[in-house]
Amino acid sequence: MIALAFRLLAREWRAGEMRVVLLAVALAVASLTAVRYFADRVEQALGHEANTLLAADLALVSDHPPDPEFARAAAARGLRVTRTTTFLSMVLAGERNLLTGIKAVEPGYPLRGDLRTAPTLFAADAPARGVPPPGQVWVDSRLISGLGVRPGDSVEVGNIRLRIAAILTFEGERGGNFMALAPRLLLNDADLARTGLVQPGSRVVYRLLVAGGVTENRARVAAFQAWAKPRLARGEKLEDVRDARPELRQILDRAQRYLGLAALMTVLLAAAATQLALRRYVQRQFDQFALLRCFGASQRRLFGLYLLQLGGLGLLAGALGSGLGWLAQAGMVHLLGDAIRLGLPPPSLLPPLLGLATGMLLVLAFSLPALSRLARVPALRVLRRDLGAPPAGALIAQVAGLGVVAGLLFWQAGEVRLGLIVGGGILALMLAAALAIQLLLWPLPWLAQRLPTGMRLGLLNLRRRRWETTLQAMALSLGLLALLLLTLVRGDLFESWRGQAAAGAPNRFVINIQPEQVDAVRAYLTGQRVADVTLYPMARARLTRIGARAANPDDYENERAKHLIEREFNLSSMDRLPPDNQVVAGVWSSRDGISVEAGIAQTLGIKLGDELVFDAGGLPLSGRVNSLRKVEWDSFRVNFFIVVPPDALAALPQSFITSFYLPKQRGAVLAGLVSAFPNVTVIDVEQVMSQLRGLLDRVSAAVQLIFLFSLAVGVLVLLAALYARRDERAREIGLWRTLGASRRRVMLALATEFTALGLLAGGLASGAAAGVAWLLAERVFELPHTPDPAIWLAGLGGGWLLVTGAGLLVSLKLLREAPMISLRRE
Repeated sequence: MIALAFRLLAREWRAGEMRVVLLAVALAVASLTAVRYFADRVEQALGHEANTLLAADLALVSDHPPDPEFARAAAARGLRVTRTTTFLSMVLAGERNLLTGIKAVEPGYPLRGDLRTAPTLFAADAPARGVPPPGQVWVDSRLISGLGVRPGDSVEVGNIRLRIAAILTFEGERGGNFMALAPRLLLNDADLARTGLVQPGSRVVYRLLVAGGVTENRARVAAFQAWAKPRLARGEKLEDVRDARPELRQILDRAQRYLGLAALMTVLLAAAATQLALRRYVQRQFDQFALLRCFGASQRRLFGLYLLQLGGLGLLAGALGSGLGWLAQAGMVHLLGDAIRLGLPPPSLLPPLLGLATGMLLVLAFSLPALSRLARVPALRVLRRDLGAPPAGALIAQVAGLGVVAGLLFWQAGEVRLGLIVGGGILALMLAAALAIQLLLWPLPWLAQRLPTGMRLGLLNLRRRRWETTLQAMALSLGLLALLLLTLVRGDLFESWRGQAAAGAPNRFVINIQPEQVDAVRAYLTGQRVADVTLYPMARARLTRIGARAANPDDYENERAKHLIEREFNLSSMDRLPPDNQVVAGVWSSRDGISVEAGIAQTLGIKLGDELVFDAGGLPLSGRVNSLRKVEWDSFRVNFFIVVPPDALAALPQSFITSFYLPKQRGAVLAGLVSAFPNVTVIDVEQVMSQLRGLLDRVSAAVQLIFLFSLAVGVLVLLAALYARRDERAREIGLWRTLGASRRRVMLALATEFTALGLLAGGLASGAAAGVAWLLAERVFELPHTPDPAIWLAGLGGGWLLVTGAGLLVSLKLLREAPMISLRRE
């Protein structure tokens, strides 16, 4: 039977029938694998790019020297390892001293990214070679200004003096914990013991950094992470870039979800294109199937015969599509690699394997229903084109086919919620399309009687092929939905990213402002034309009780929860809610009750109505939780986990904090501020902002490319939907021409039919896209979403232009055929 199956397959190939199906399936797989190839490479590159901001792929962070077994285990898995030791201490130069963040590093640091240094202040910088040699240090510009030193001078670090060898201009690992930012001094780990600064009881942060190679790092790092996690001791935690750099977490998560959405929509489009092509192919096999039945072949044998044929077709199409997909993404990388400015790693093996599996699954999923129906129909009825109603077995096969597609959807989505929302939107669109088309086709005869002959032919043709029209409109709606949905979500993403690290976002923080200095500091900054200056009171307190239970770190399994209970919180009060805070539960009140950030409330198990008790150096503070807030931490404005009433905060020792934007060339304003108020500390986060802007530029470019490629796949499905009825349309045109219709009248009939179909598909797709985009923005991407009425204009106009233009283009060749040739088409 296998030999017969391949002989029949070869005959179909020579006859040209199989080529159309192979091309459709291969293009569908190519579109899927090209997006997966490119998305996979971009995702890896973005991960590497983001990991430069951690200086590694993974960090083991501890308040004590980690067990050497961790380093040995990482090295045994082929990972690179280095260590850092970070702490705060005074650095002296003559009569001056400055509280400085000191970091001791080993050779090989950083494992990801580069350090950048300059020979003198304000000179051009360049990537550094290695780390400071023993006896030398690299310092940042704030230490140079604060101590009045320059390269070549020596500073006193603990028990030793070290020479300043260079200005440290860029250190990727410094991140978003603004309260911990301080002037930086980088020294060689070999000098650390001689400083005598690290003693028992010292507050030190130890980091064991690990990183893999270019392509295999994810699996090896994940294996080490799985091994290390259950072996962590108290005071130890594992961090990746999302944990260590919270200001980047949301950006990377949203970009990853968009890539998942693009891949998911590509699966849907590939499935639609495959279904249309296979449906046409199987319908053209009725005669051959019936003849084989007449020659004595059993239903079971014929079913297996065609199953082997289509399985081989799926395998071949999957391989061909995977190859085409690789060429397509390689072309995109070659043409657009400079635009995205990412060093893309080589492709992984997952996309071609996915392509092979998808080719077979798509072919079998969409051919089984037709084959099941065909196998249960008597040969005579097949020859007479009288198939009757689908039997129960066909229904089961259809459900199985849809189950395969649903499985592919959830696999590509990578997130259950994303798959459910998009899948639900597609199902609603299909049901709405079927219902709307049946309702709209009902009054067409009455309307057609009042229109010219050409338009009447076009409208009546839609009604005459009611179910064909319904299936075609569904496929067209799906293609348009993909285009509109990706456009809407992309717009929401870009709008949110434009608000992050924007040109006017705060880049300076001022802390340790005393209550009696508030008015004077505000007056100084206002006089220097610094805009949007708001000073917030702040007091430090430890959470001791949540409701009826004591806040004990041993009661939590989550390492972050343990750390939060052990540390002190920064409490504040405010008259009105900042724009980047949104109440998600309860009611905000500045005078009554406590407001808690929603994420930390979930981590610690805090609920509305719980009474929280804090201890601020022996002074108690308590109150009930009356609201939970969602905070945009990546806004770079001052934000707090806990907001309490002003009266309660006033009883505690407090200082004030503010943030504002100040261009780099106006550094004299900060110098004047520190001179007038020597106790205040100015924190410059411009470096963090620059890192974030660079990452945003690359992520935006990557999303833009995936978006454009997915649009091309959507257009392919529109063409496939129109091409699926090419033979039937050829016979219709031939019949009209035989009966005396002119080319102009036939063209008017086709244009009317395509216009009605395009407007219907565009309207349905617009409604579905608006609803699904709102759900995705609210539930998946957590973005503000404003309904855009222009989506209806884009859907209706785009549907009309694309369907009418493509439909007439497909039909032009048929209009040039002689009527006799068109009527003889099988």
